[in-house]
Amino acid sequence: MAKLTKVQADMKKKKEQILKCLEKNLGNVSSACTQVGIGRTTFYNWVQDDAEFAEKWHDIEEMSIDYAETSLKKQIKNGNTSATIFYLKCKAKKRGYIEKTEVENTHNFVGGIPEEYED
Repeated sequence: MAKLTKVQADMKKKKEQILKCLEKNLGNVSSACTQVGIGRTTFYNWVQDDAEFAEKWHDIEEMSIDYAETSLKKQIKNGNTSATIFYLKCKAKKRGYIEKTEVENTHNFVGGIPEEYED
């Protein structure tokens, strides 16, 4: 295996640091970048250019969602009505737990539909 240059070694170290910070910050990119001392653009360039780094970041994102879901389910168990409603709106749409938005057309087309709107 080829020896890393100083720049490559520094970048590798920064990537490792930011992944640790992302875990601690539940995936908050801005906070992690600030703690490590890199810009968000650099972070997203790494995600785009380094598949292994991107996969690790994706795993942290999934862990963060798992954490939030666990918190939500604890709130439901404790009788939090808002948490229950939110969960049902997200997970039970097929059972009718969905808000429907009604749109009222107040535009009056006198003389029919204009040509630009006809098929």
